[in-house]
Amino acid sequence: MSLDRAVLAFAGLMIFVSLALTLWVSPYWMWFTAFIAANLMQSAFTGFCPAAMIFKLFGIKEGCAFK
Repeated sequence: MSLDRAVLAFAGLMIFVSLALTLWVSPYWMWFTAFIAANLMQSAFTGFCPAAMIFKLFGIKEGCAFK
């Protein structure tokens, strides 16, 4: 799995988790979903992604997007 796909899979998982927390815990968890969306948008334009840096430390090989 490349770094790009790992970041996308992690973002998708976090969205599912935040939606479940919104349904079963509190509607304020939608702010976490909004944070994930904002992070995805800024990484699309800047190429800076904290999750990509962490995955890189674990040895996941780079893809095209996060170099």
